[in-house]
Amino acid sequence: MSSSEVPKPDTGAPPGAIPAVTPERVLAGICLLVPIVAMLWVSSYTKVTPGIGGMPFFYWYQLLWVPASAVFTVGAYLLLQRDEKARRAAAEGGGPA
Repeated sequence: MSSSEVPKPDTGAPPGAIPAVTPERVLAGICLLVPIVAMLWVSSYTKVTPGIGGMPFFYWYQLLWVPASAVFTVGAYLLLQRDEKARRAAAEGGGPA
């Protein structure tokens, strides 16, 4: 082994196995965290202005996150479905999809 070669760490997984943490799973987790963080960061929306149709910012901002949360949840679901499909294909011997 030359000095320019870096040994790969032994993960204990068989060659060709899909790792437990995949980019799809990480993105799905981020999709689920975005609405939670947005709602827990209260100081970002404790305002009265700008109002829309007489409704203070505090209320319409929270109501805006109801459909936005649904969109993020659907995105996470689709990412996990894609990951599961790749795992099934790898388990059946088709290799990574």
